[in-house]
Amino acid sequence: MLETVQNAVNNTWPMLIIFVVIISTIRVTYLSIHKEKFIFYKEFLNLIFIIYVLLLYQLLTNVETNTTGGYNLIPFTEINRYEVGSRLFMFNVIGNIVIFIPFGYFVSGYIKASKVSHILTVSIISSLTVEIVQLQIGRSFDIDDIILNVCGAIIGFLLYIGLCAIKKHLPKFLQKDFVYNIICIVFTVLIILYFLKVMGIWWF
Repeated sequence: MLETVQNAVNNTWPMLIIFVVIISTIRVTYLSIHKEKFIFYKEFLNLIFIIYVLLLYQLLTNVETNTTGGYNLIPFTEINRYEVGSRLFMFNVIGNIVIFIPFGYFVSGYIKASKVSHILTVSIISSLTVEIVQLQIGRSFDIDDIILNVCGAIIGFLLYIGLCAIKKHLPKFLQKDFVYNIICIVFTVLIILYFLKVMGIWWF
């Protein structure tokens, strides 16, 4: 799964770089014009979500996990085809759950979700849209994928709720914006170095 994500990044880095630079420039300009406070970690997370959505599109429309086409409307039919622990199980079952965990986390944070129902409708509509589009581009519509995606989104929601609860019980200084800004700056540097490597500008 990690290799698949890495390949998606390697294949889309020109689009990602152009998109990130343009969006960042527009956002910084907006904050400057309207004299709004710039909080780095919040802007970083918003940008990461945009990158995630772009990569999600790449993964779900270009990675062939089922080349037979058609559709499956009977729940758990495809899930039960894979032996637990096998490569196909990890890719098609676990992969479909994991790929929507960030979706559940980021969307929950954006809409300030406090109940599972808040993320449930959004994740169902999003996954359903993906499956319908996949059917139209020669791939398959699978109700099991929707079930797994929604499970992933719910895990993301629970992760969001859990981290928010942990944050409230942290010492006061660990709840300050500058702590999260530093963490996100470190991640930003690592991401930049990675893209420089992908572009062939920097080797490490």
